[in-house]
Amino acid sequence: MEMKGVYIKLGIGVFVLGMTGFMATTVVPKAFVSFTKAAPGMTISLADSRVLGEKILARADGIDQCIVNVFVLDKDSKGVAGKTVTMEGMEGITAPSKVTDSSGMAKFTMTSSKEGQFTLTSTVGGAALPGEMKVTFRN
Repeated sequence: MEMKGVYIKLGIGVFVLGMTGFMATTVVPKAFVSFTKAAPGMTISLADSRVLGEKILARADGIDQCIVNVFVLDKDSKGVAGKTVTMEGMEGITAPSKVTDSSGMAKFTMTSSKEGQFTLTSTVGGAALPGEMKVTFRN
Protein backbone atom coordinates (compact mmCIF):
# COMPACT_ATOMS: atom_id res chain seq x y z
CA MET A 1 0.00 0.00 0.00
CA GLU A 2 2.84 2.38 0.81
CA MET A 3 4.44 1.64 -2.57
CA LYS A 4 1.25 2.64 -4.36
CA GLY A 5 1.43 6.14 -2.78
CA VAL A 6 5.10 6.48 -3.79
CA TYR A 7 4.28 5.52 -7.39
CA ILE A 8 1.44 8.04 -7.52
CA LYS A 9 3.69 10.83 -6.20
CA LEU A 10 6.44 9.82 -8.62
CA GLY A 11 3.97 9.85 -11.54
CA ILE A 12 2.69 13.28 -10.57
CA GLY A 13 6.28 14.57 -10.28
CA VAL A 14 7.20 13.26 -13.76
CA PHE A 15 4.04 14.79 -15.21
CA VAL A 16 4.77 18.20 -13.62
CA LEU A 17 8.37 18.14 -14.88
CA GLY A 18 7.19 17.23 -18.37
CA MET A 19 4.64 20.04 -18.43
CA THR A 20 7.23 22.51 -17.13
CA GLY A 21 9.67 21.50 -19.87
CA PHE A 22 6.97 21.76 -22.52
CA MET A 23 5.94 25.23 -21.35
CA ALA A 24 9.56 26.45 -21.16
CA THR A 25 10.48 25.26 -24.65
CA THR A 26 7.26 25.79 -26.61
CA VAL A 27 4.65 28.07 -25.12
CA VAL A 28 6.74 30.77 -23.40
CA PRO A 29 9.04 31.58 -26.40
CA LYS A 30 6.01 31.95 -28.71
CA ALA A 31 4.32 34.23 -26.19
CA PHE A 32 7.40 36.47 -25.90
CA VAL A 33 7.70 36.77 -29.67
CA SER A 34 4.04 37.79 -29.89
CA PHE A 35 4.43 40.42 -27.18
CA THR A 36 7.63 41.95 -28.59
CA LYS A 37 6.72 41.94 -32.29
CA ALA A 38 6.66 45.52 -33.58
CA ALA A 39 3.39 46.77 -34.95
CA PRO A 40 3.59 48.42 -38.36
CA GLY A 41 3.76 52.19 -38.48
CA MET A 42 0.75 54.18 -39.59
CA THR A 43 1.72 57.86 -39.90
CA ILE A 44 4.63 58.90 -42.10
CA SER A 45 7.44 60.94 -40.60
CA LEU A 46 9.33 62.64 -43.42
CA ALA A 47 12.20 63.49 -41.07
CA ASP A 48 12.68 59.83 -40.10
CA SER A 49 12.29 58.36 -43.61
CA ARG A 50 15.47 57.54 -45.56
CA VAL A 51 16.78 57.23 -49.12
CA LEU A 52 19.70 54.80 -49.31
CA GLY A 53 21.78 53.70 -52.26
CA GLU A 54 22.29 49.95 -52.57
CA LYS A 55 24.25 50.24 -55.84
CA ILE A 56 24.84 53.76 -57.13
CA LEU A 57 27.48 53.16 -59.84
CA ALA A 58 26.68 51.26 -63.05
CA ARG A 59 27.73 51.00 -66.70
CA ALA A 60 25.81 53.22 -69.11
CA ASP A 61 24.87 50.28 -71.32
CA GLY A 62 21.11 50.15 -70.74
CA ILE A 63 21.51 46.84 -68.89
CA ASP A 64 23.57 47.42 -65.73
CA GLN A 65 21.40 48.75 -62.90
CA CYS A 66 21.66 51.28 -60.11
CA ILE A 67 19.53 50.38 -57.11
CA VAL A 68 18.11 52.87 -54.62
CA ASN A 69 15.99 51.92 -51.60
CA VAL A 70 13.50 54.31 -50.03
CA PHE A 71 12.39 53.58 -46.46
CA VAL A 72 9.13 55.28 -45.44
CA LEU A 73 9.10 55.35 -41.63
CA ASP A 74 6.98 56.69 -38.81
CA LYS A 75 8.26 58.74 -35.85
CA ASP A 76 9.30 55.53 -34.05
CA SER A 77 11.31 54.33 -37.10
CA LYS A 78 8.76 51.62 -37.92
CA GLY A 79 8.11 50.95 -41.60
CA VAL A 80 4.87 52.26 -43.09
CA ALA A 81 3.42 49.80 -45.62
CA GLY A 82 1.26 50.53 -48.65
CA LYS A 83 2.53 54.04 -49.44
CA THR A 84 3.24 55.08 -53.05
CA VAL A 85 6.77 56.42 -53.60
CA THR A 86 8.01 58.19 -56.73
CA MET A 87 11.60 58.87 -57.80
CA GLU A 88 12.61 61.69 -60.13
CA GLY A 89 15.83 63.11 -61.51
CA MET A 90 16.94 60.75 -64.27
CA GLU A 91 16.96 62.79 -67.47
CA GLY A 92 14.76 61.01 -69.96
CA ILE A 93 14.24 58.05 -67.66
CA THR A 94 11.28 57.76 -65.34
CA ALA A 95 11.35 55.13 -62.64
CA PRO A 96 7.83 53.77 -62.14
CA SER A 97 6.17 54.47 -58.81
CA LYS A 98 6.60 51.79 -56.16
CA VAL A 99 4.46 50.81 -53.19
CA THR A 100 6.19 50.22 -49.85
CA ASP A 101 6.30 46.67 -48.49
CA SER A 102 5.63 45.57 -44.90
CA SER A 103 9.00 47.01 -43.77
CA GLY A 104 8.27 50.38 -45.42
CA MET A 105 10.78 49.82 -48.24
CA ALA A 106 10.35 50.70 -51.91
CA LYS A 107 13.17 49.43 -54.17
CA PHE A 108 13.99 51.31 -57.38
CA THR A 109 16.18 49.85 -60.14
CA MET A 110 17.36 52.12 -62.94
CA THR A 111 19.28 51.63 -66.17
CA SER A 112 20.67 54.22 -68.55
CA SER A 113 22.34 54.36 -71.92
CA LYS A 114 23.34 57.95 -71.19
CA GLU A 115 26.54 58.57 -69.28
CA GLY A 116 26.39 60.97 -66.34
CA GLN A 117 25.67 61.57 -62.69
CA PHE A 118 22.02 62.08 -61.76
CA THR A 119 20.59 63.57 -58.57
CA LEU A 120 17.43 61.74 -57.55
CA THR A 121 14.66 62.99 -55.29
CA SER A 122 11.88 60.92 -53.77
CA THR A 123 8.33 61.82 -52.88
CA VAL A 124 5.68 59.99 -50.91
CA GLY A 125 2.09 61.16 -51.00
CA GLY A 126 3.22 64.31 -52.85
CA ALA A 127 5.67 65.32 -50.11
CA ALA A 128 9.41 65.34 -50.82
CA LEU A 129 11.58 63.13 -48.61
CA PRO A 130 14.64 64.85 -47.16
CA GLY A 131 17.95 64.12 -48.80
CA GLU A 132 18.96 63.32 -52.32
CA MET A 133 20.71 60.35 -53.87
CA LYS A 134 23.28 60.60 -56.64
CA VAL A 135 23.66 57.71 -59.07
CA THR A 136 26.36 57.52 -61.71
CA PHE A 137 26.32 55.79 -65.07
CA ARG A 138 29.57 55.62 -67.03
CA ASN A 139 31.10 53.65 -69.87
